Parts: sequence; C-alpha cells; structure tokens
Amino acid sequence: MHRGIQPPLVDTAACYCRVDTSLKTVAGAKKFVPGSKICVQPDIKPSIRGPKSKTVRGEKNKVPSALLPGLPDDLAIACLIRVPRVEHRKLRLVCKRWYRLLAGNFFYSLRKSLGMAEEWIYVIKRDRDGRISWHAFDPIYQLWQPLPPVPVEYCEALGFGCAVLSGCHLYLFGGKDPMKGSMRRVVYYSARTNKWHRAPDMLRRRHFFGSCVINNCLYVAGGECEGIQRTLRSAEVYDPNKNRWSFISDMSTAMVPFIGVVYEGRWFLKGLGSHRQVMSEMYVPATNHWSPVYDGMVAGWRNPSVSLNGQLYALDCRDGCKLRVYDSATDSWNKYVDSKLHLGNSRALEAAALLPLNGKLCIIRNNMSITMVDVEKADDTTRKGQLWETIAGKGHFKTFVTNLWSNIAGRNRLKSHIVHCQVLQA
Repeated sequence: MHRGIQPPLVDTAACYCRVDTSLKTVAGAKKFVPGSKICVQPDIKPSIRGPKSKTVRGEKNKVPSALLPGLPDDLAIACLIRVPRVEHRKLRLVCKRWYRLLAGNFFYSLRKSLGMAEEWIYVIKRDRDGRISWHAFDPIYQLWQPLPPVPVEYCEALGFGCAVLSGCHLYLFGGKDPMKGSMRRVVYYSARTNKWHRAPDMLRRRHFFGSCVINNCLYVAGGECEGIQRTLRSAEVYDPNKNRWSFISDMSTAMVPFIGVVYEGRWFLKGLGSHRQVMSEMYVPATNHWSPVYDGMVAGWRNPSVSLNGQLYALDCRDGCKLRVYDSATDSWNKYVDSKLHLGNSRALEAAALLPLNGKLCIIRNNMSITMVDVEKADDTTRKGQLWETIAGKGHFKTFVTNLWSNIAGRNRLKSHIVHCQVLQA
C-alpha cells in the first residue's frame, strides 16, 4: 500500500439498512444489522467492508426482532389485539412477524377470551347475471368490506349448503354445478386468515338439502341428486376434530328441505317429499334417531327462523317487520313485536335471513338493508306486563318499538337475491 494513503476504516457496528433496497421499513432491515439495536439513522451509508458472511451464518441464531420496538412481545400483543378488526388486513402487511401473528390461532383466541372478538355479517348473494358474490359487513363501523372471490366451483352453483364451524370458519358444501351436476366438494373460508381452504368431500353428492351445526359438528340431510333415487333419505355428519365425514341414520322418508332450525338440541326440518307433499322431521343427535313431527311448532313455522337464548323466533311478514316467538307451553306461535314501519312486499324488500348478532336479532333483506331488533329489551318489557296492547292507546307504543328496532345498513339499488347469510367472529 502506498505511503500516505490510509486504508478505509471498517466499523463493526456499522448500519446495513441499505443492503436491501427493497425493504420499506427500518424494522424490516434489522436482520442486516449486526447489533441488537434498530437503526434510527437511515441516511448513514453502509461501510464498504463488513462481516457479511458472518451475519448470514449467524442469521438462524439471532433473536427475532421485536413486534413493537422498545416493548416486550407480550405487551406488544396486548396492544395489537385491541386494534379494531377492520384494520387487521393492514396489520398483516406491516412485516412477516405481524402477518404470522395475525394468521395464527393464538392472536384471535386471545381476543375471544378477553371479550374483544368482533362479529361480522357475511352475505352470499346471486347477482343479476346468475353469478355468486359475497361481502362482509362490519356492524360497528357500518361498512361493507371486500373479500376474496368464492372458489370457481361455486361461482354459479345452485342449492349448496353454508354453515359456520368454530365461530370463524365458513363452509360451502355440496350443490349443483350447471355443467357437472351434483357435487360432493367442501371448501371453507377462515375469517382469521382471510383465505379459502379445502376440506374433505361429502360422502354423497347432493343439492337443495338441509344442513345445521350442533356441538360444532356439521350435519346434512336429504336433498336431490341425479339418478333413479332423485330425492334422498341419507344424512351425514362432519366432525372438524376428526376431519372426516360419516353417515348417520337415514331420514324416515326422502325429503327436499326448504326450512330448518336447531331448537333445544334437536334439528327440525320441513320440506317436500318425493310426491311433493309437505312433511316435517326431527333429528336427535344423542340417539341418532329421526321421527316425523306434527305439532304446533312445525304447523305455524315460517322461514326465516332462528333460535336465540333458548327462544325460537320467526318472521311474521315478508319484509321482516313483525316477529313471532314459539311458546312451548301452549305449543303455539305468539305475536311478539311489530315495528309499525312496514316497507312493502317487493322482492327487493323481502327478508332473506334472521341471524343472532351480538345478543340481538339481525334481519337482512335482498336489497342488503339490515335491521337489528333488541329482543332482550322486548323480553324485559313483556315480563313487566307492558304489552303493546295496553299502551298503544296512550301513544307510547311507537316510541317504544322504535327503540327496539334500528337500521345499521341502508338499501342497495343493485338487484340481487341473497342465498345465505352467516356471522363470523374474529
């Protein structure tokens, strides 16, 4: 080396934040920094010579970067689980560690155990062109959220089932492909990963069948299939813990169900028999037994209906502005509450679903408008004897009912027909 020319100084603690120009954040570049501190001087140029090979060899033994700089990971997670669900899609884009945290069960299980999990409404609809699309609605911020498209086999499917397992997995199963006929395929969407996944196929091809969830197991029964035995009697169950389907006892008679509900641990189905006669059946999982039903519950039963807090509710008008409740003591359906704000009888205003949401009843119509009914408040008023007949003459009923009913989503002008509605928690 010539005299007077100094060799370049090598700083072993130099910053290497510019080694990878594709990194967008300082935290993302930390793996290139030999020290334990995150670089806060992005304008410092990297040294020409540095222990590059040593850094690469020791990469696997390095301590992972903190989720939030300056905080232990447990405190960082305590902060992140409090971020509203509407922002979780953005959190996954911050870095790989955040993505892995929000894609795992630990993060959302912790939110659920601490009472921070949020329920969203998922609406699957058939648009004017016959194709299936779906959207998620955040009832807290009252915003519709985009979702990944449904799998291609369900883009135009007819008569497929839809159910929720484990509170966060939405399953699509069976149905009829216009080109291939009845299907056994099963797929599910995870609200935690925002992705679709495959599940084991059903044992029997079927479409326009009944389905329900009892004890986090998915039951399907009846329906139609191509062939000589067009109307089916067979039934099966999927256990997600075992990840397999198995047959249960056949129904008493073949049926194409058009309404079903789980009430007091039993599954009730009502539909059309092989000769197009109306019939009803009840399944008891504990005994694996089907039996016909002819009582007042199925006689006055209308769709849609749902069970909430041990009570069975059903809509009493086409636009969903009246509610009825089933009284097991008298085996009859009673008038429950009337909004006094009727919308009309058009197809767009027809109530397509009745769901439990955050302890209230949620009514979804074909025009994507959503109404909430506080049935707990209605129950308190009924127990106190303040029935609407006794106070209607005093002019207080309309005010009382208005407090029970509230709209959380306005109408949509696009013509569509709602096929399924479910609630997922994350």
